[in-house]
Amino acid sequence: MSMDKLAIEHFLHGQIDCWNRGDKEGFFAHYRSVSTNGLSIEYLGKPQHDAWQVLEGMWAQQQPKIRVEVRQCIVNGNEAACHHLNAFREQEGGIETIELYRFEEGKLFVRYFINM
Repeated sequence: MSMDKLAIEHFLHGQIDCWNRGDKEGFFAHYRSVSTNGLSIEYLGKPQHDAWQVLEGMWAQQQPKIRVEVRQCIVNGNEAACHHLNAFREQEGGIETIELYRFEEGKLFVRYFINM
């Protein structure tokens, strides 16, 4: 079962919307809906950890400080590339990321490129 473009866009935009509104339950529900057979999250250049723990940590540490602004989101087939500005809520500026998403037979693979 491969995901179509609309389903991928629904996930991508929905999880960002939940993040920005502080809806943790909704945010995790979006991830669960596309990763029934597994979830992999990789921060390029860092060791891999349990993806659900990574999401929990990201939510706890970053969600209160960061609002995600979508610069570009391109879906081709079962993959998506997103350019985001992780804008600081309390001050000017932010951190640019390129995020790659691959949807494969109920598995979601995410790769984060962070411009430090």
